[in-house]
Amino acid sequence: MKELENSSTDGGSVLTEPPSAVTAEKLSKTYGSVKACDEVDIDLRRGEIHGVLGENGAGKSTLMKMLIGLVIPDSGSISIDGQTVSISDPLVAASLGIGMVHQHFSLVEALTVWENVVLGDDSRLDRKQTRDRVAELSLQYGLDVNPDSLVADLPVGMRQRVELLKCLRRDPEVIILDEPTSVLTPEESDQLFDSLRKVVEEENRAVALVSHRLREVLSATDRITIMRNGAVIDRCLTGDTNENLLARAMVGRDVEINFKGCNKSVNNPVSMKSFEQKSPEDENSRNFILETRKIDLFGTSGTKELDGFDLSIKKGEIFGLAGVEGNGQSALVEVLSGLRAIDAGEMFLNGEKIHSTRHGYLTRRGVSVIPEDRHDSGVVLGMTVAENFLLSNLDAGFSRGFLRKNKRDKKALELINRFEINCAGPDAPLWSLSGGNQQRVVLAREISNDPLVLIASQPTRGLDVGAIEYMSNQLRILSESGVGVLLISSELDEIFSLSDRLGVIFRGKMVASVPTVEADREEIGLFMGRGVNKDG
Repeated sequence: MKELENSSTDGGSVLTEPPSAVTAEKLSKTYGSVKACDEVDIDLRRGEIHGVLGENGAGKSTLMKMLIGLVIPDSGSISIDGQTVSISDPLVAASLGIGMVHQHFSLVEALTVWENVVLGDDSRLDRKQTRDRVAELSLQYGLDVNPDSLVADLPVGMRQRVELLKCLRRDPEVIILDEPTSVLTPEESDQLFDSLRKVVEEENRAVALVSHRLREVLSATDRITIMRNGAVIDRCLTGDTNENLLARAMVGRDVEINFKGCNKSVNNPVSMKSFEQKSPEDENSRNFILETRKIDLFGTSGTKELDGFDLSIKKGEIFGLAGVEGNGQSALVEVLSGLRAIDAGEMFLNGEKIHSTRHGYLTRRGVSVIPEDRHDSGVVLGMTVAENFLLSNLDAGFSRGFLRKNKRDKKALELINRFEINCAGPDAPLWSLSGGNQQRVVLAREISNDPLVLIASQPTRGLDVGAIEYMSNQLRILSESGVGVLLISSELDEIFSLSDRLGVIFRGKMVASVPTVEADREEIGLFMGRGVNKDG
């Protein structure tokens, strides 16, 4: 960590800590009987990037919301540059120089990028000057986005960049980033943090980085605060720790960080420049449990969401599909779920051509799906755990058209125990479960259908390190039992850790496919961002 040097009274020098920008002391917030934050102290210093880690429910978001004025603390104090302040709402926080980039978007789709960036300003705007300033910021921070584009036309990754620009445009002295790189390529993430590092050091600002990516925190920050159960349980300089120590501090036990295939050393990785995507017809089709051949899918506006997309998955393997969000992954999952019919191409399951896309057809044939957004299409929060287990298999609770509660609850209890779901029982409402346990409900339901193929789309999104470890182990166990797994993820660490083979989707095309142990991480990242290798 960089420290400042001051002269001492005897002519020598002493090393001092960088000055504080924001200091929180004994901040507490209670909701009913739950202490979301319990006398939390944190010190965000100028010239530093400060990582904030913790499991889901550890109190990180509540702490950040108190600093930005979205949540009023029950007790404790906040100081800015040594002066105690009262932050009653985000406007007060902004006036004090604190800005936050939220994980969940707050954009108006009918407006352009630059109009969203300046939304909320109460001063008179020069249209051209404002638009040019947004374009300038976009280049400065490596957030390549057209200021004149309608937000409605932007993929998820581009929308994340707009959220970043909204914050950076206001030139805050203190920047709070909540999972800012979740939809950026590794190259784009590196560029963002390089730009932030330059701003932090040259302009003496402070940054708080809330992230679940341990490698990202280790590479980007100067110091780290770790929270558990609403309290700070450890603080350290980034240079004094590692992934395993951080994971253990977050969870309170040893956590397996490196799964099969992670950090494998390859003496002669396959050059992606020389790679040519082979058609499944070039292989022995009997080896594949799921195939798509040259499938096209058009969106409502006539744009091609899938463009001649080829995919082949073998029995008992995990195929990792990497890519920046918004490049056709959602469309692919909808096709493989039977929710949308392809416009051209062919699909095969166990060597047999799929002739029907009727609702439920693929599910009955052995295709199970973990959707990318469990709240949108994976669970019904208002239903009980037992009811959610029935969503893809009514036979587990019904007989001759009638609900058999005993039969339903017996099956639900089996799954609750088998997958170690922390809940009050089968009748517990799903909204009462943590995010990790909600995802276990989805996993348990889909695996209990004895699938031939599991489509796992962003299966660890929003989960803490302990829940990620559990989910990753379950996917590996499932593949070892002979199930073919399609793992769709924007997390390269996850792809490299779990996959037997991996591919890259870019603008609806499969632009690369290679055995994981032969893959070059840098070139995979370039394919994700541009659909070409570094020499192409």
